[in-house]
Amino acid sequence: MPADAVSTNMRNWDERVPDHLVAYGAEAFADDRSAVGVEVETRVLAPHLPGGTVAGLDVVHLQCHIGTDTISLARRGARVVGTDLSGAAIEAAGRLAERAGAPATFVQCRNEDAPDVLGREFDVVLTSVGVLTWLEDLGSWARAVARLLRPGGVFLVHDAHPVLSALQHDRSDDLLVLGEPYFAAGEPRRFDDGVTYASDTRMRNTVTYQWPHDLGEVLGAVLAAGLRIEAFHEHRTMPWKAFPSMVATTRGWELPRGAPECPLMFSLVARR
Repeated sequence: MPADAVSTNMRNWDERVPDHLVAYGAEAFADDRSAVGVEVETRVLAPHLPGGTVAGLDVVHLQCHIGTDTISLARRGARVVGTDLSGAAIEAAGRLAERAGAPATFVQCRNEDAPDVLGREFDVVLTSVGVLTWLEDLGSWARAVARLLRPGGVFLVHDAHPVLSALQHDRSDDLLVLGEPYFAAGEPRRFDDGVTYASDTRMRNTVTYQWPHDLGEVLGAVLAAGLRIEAFHEHRTMPWKAFPSMVATTRGWELPRGAPECPLMFSLVARR
């Protein structure tokens, strides 16, 4: 693994920010004070929170990118801080929050540095969608989460199911075929795509490194950090079109009727 894999990823994510602001409709989202996201996340969290809501709670949103979900948490009444590795993303998130009039703050840092950088504990730690594959070491990630939580605090991760990274994504039929190893090997996969998932703009910093993590590794890291798992869900819908045959529904993208089924997303709730 290249010694600068994390820096390579950061340069790539810095360069994505302008296109993602457009692709996500971020300015329109900021201007619409009634717009709120994180529906799945808040629904999964609700049974584990006092009063069933994040309102009035201290929340830290890890790997927040340009902050639209962080702003959504603020609009739901949380006192929220967003963190991200990308300085460009954090700057954009701060501008969006100011434009939205949302009481959200943003700090650039790595997950493992967040407890020391933020210097406080939270009622809720949340991270969501497309996050785990960018982490080399889930052990340090889970330990940082545990340090960020107050006693009794709740952690939620909602992300793509690990089985997705092992499937072939470019098939024209409805078959689900394993094309990559499922179990984590500790080594990253190198990608040189040239574009982001959200646009066709050609980038200068095209290379990224991603680490596959199997489900046992995720669960084991959370447990080893001393957190108690209270809920685990596997989902049949997801927020993007991972396979050409997927069908758009009001709940998200689904595999077509009659196709083999597999979990597409997962949610895990744990408590300190």
